[in-house]
Amino acid sequence: MNIRLTLDGHHIAATLNDSPTARDFAAQLPLTLSLRDLNQAEKIADLPRKLSTSGAPEGADPEVGDLAYYAPWNQLATYYRDARYATGLVILGQMADGAEELATADEITIEAAP
Repeated sequence: MNIRLTLDGHHIAATLNDSPTARDFAAQLPLTLSLRDLNQAEKIADLPRKLSTSGAPEGADPEVGDLAYYAPWNQLATYYRDARYATGLVILGQMADGAEELATADEITIEAAP
């Protein structure tokens, strides 16, 4: 599924994968979330409800531009720098570009691509 992120007025294209967790996330769209920095590598935001992790791997090693769900804290994680493997992390998709915009963003809007 193609989605659009809006960070400080900048539109960024992204794609969600076809996992049950990503489909459950897509069912919540559109969302506008407040972002907090974590470890100077990612921005995190609380989600309105828990996502299904049926069939998800035990964890993931995120890359720059990844969109992920951190199940233990029910949070969306968006990566603007490399981060290490985390148990409970499920990759939802990838930004086409614009990950550097995350570093200074305080809010994100996520919606289906027009």
